[in-house]
Amino acid sequence: MSSLANKVALVTGASRGIGAATAEHLAAEGAAVAITYNRSAEEAEQVVARIKAAGGTAKAFQSDAGNPEDNAALIEAVIAAFGQLDILVNNAGVFVGGSIERGDLDVLTKNYTVNVQGVYATTLAAIPHLKSGGRIINIGSVTGMKGTALFSAYGATKAAVASLTQCWAKELGPRNITVNTIHPGSVDTYMNPADGEYADAQRASNVFNRYGKPSEIATVVTFLAGPGASFITGASIPVDGGYTA
Repeated sequence: MSSLANKVALVTGASRGIGAATAEHLAAEGAAVAITYNRSAEEAEQVVARIKAAGGTAKAFQSDAGNPEDNAALIEAVIAAFGQLDILVNNAGVFVGGSIERGDLDVLTKNYTVNVQGVYATTLAAIPHLKSGGRIINIGSVTGMKGTALFSAYGATKAAVASLTQCWAKELGPRNITVNTIHPGSVDTYMNPADGEYADAQRASNVFNRYGKPSEIATVVTFLAGPGASFITGASIPVDGGYTA
C-alpha cells in the first residue's frame, strides 16, 4: 500500500513550481490532493489532469493566500469535497525584493500578507480538522536562515514562518501533529528562474554549482508527510545544495 493511502493533502500555491511538484509527489504516494491557485486556473487544471492521468485524485480551488476570508473558505471547501484533511503544505508565497535604502513599507506589507498572514490564517482554519498523525509542512527559504542583501523583507517573513513552526510544534505535539519547515535554496521556478539576472551568482553559492529542481523539494515534503517522519517536528530543514553549510 502507498505510504499516504487514505490521506487528504492540501498544497497551497500549487499551479506550478514547487507546489505543483509537491502535489504530484503526494498523489503518487496515494494521497488525494487539493491544490490552490490565485490567478493561474489553466495551469492548476493541468496539474490536476496530470495527477488524474497517473491514477490519482485531485481538485483545484481558487484562493488568494493573502485574504483571510479566502483561507477560511478554502478549508471548508476542501472538507466538503474530500471529507477530511490530514496534510497541510503551506507553499503559497510571494517574493518581493528591494534595498532597505531605496524601499518602502509596501515591500514588507506585500511579503508579510501572503508569506506570514496567509500561512497563519490557513493553518488556523485547518487545525480543527487535523487529527492525530496530522502533518503541517511550511515552505520557507534559506533567506530566512542566512541574510541576503536586497531581500530583507522577504527573508524576515520566512524567518517568521520558521518561528511559527517551532511554536506550533510544541502546541500541537500533544495532539500528535507534526509541524516542520523546509527551506529551499535556489530552485528553478517561475519566481527564480535558472536563467534569471542573478542566476550565475546563485549557482556559485552552493557546492553543486547548480539550481535545485522542484522535485528535489517535493521529495522532502513527501517524506515529512509520511509515517517515517513521525518523530520529526519543529525542524527547519535546508534543502539548498549546501548554501547554509
